[in-house]
Amino acid sequence: MSKKMESTIRYNFFNSFQELSAEDQQLVLQAQEACKTSYSPYSNFTVGSAVLLQDGTVVPGSNQENAAYPDGLCAERVALFAIGALHPGKTILKMAVAARRANTELFLEASPCGSCRQVMLEFEGRQEPPIEMIVRWGQEGYVKLHSVSDLLPFNFSKVNL
Repeated sequence: MSKKMESTIRYNFFNSFQELSAEDQQLVLQAQEACKTSYSPYSNFTVGSAVLLQDGTVVPGSNQENAAYPDGLCAERVALFAIGALHPGKTILKMAVAARRANTELFLEASPCGSCRQVMLEFEGRQEPPIEMIVRWGQEGYVKLHSVSDLLPFNFSKVNL
């Protein structure tokens, strides 16, 4: 017997930077700044992230490539694993991500990869409040999700083990 199931992905799309709250604007700017520390000589795809902790600390991350693929790491996981090592147990409120081609100022429509989504979901599962997510979407747009679980509706977690 089949069972009908529905899932709702909650997000807001903003057409301009000015539509974001001041706190979200600041986090997006820090994610964009983190793109500058990307080590991406092979793909020329620079990604920056910024994660806001409940105590006001912002932890940046940028993608780090390696000639021995796939030994690099995405910006989101760089920041989250740094939080796990340097700020264990602190609550994550929100994170922002921005991506662009190296040596340009043109931001791309790029959301976190599947591996990053899984890691973000694991971090969210360790705490009570959901982690809000802001993704720079091209030159003018911004996608804001209420929870990282909205990025991975059919997820794998400890309840599946």
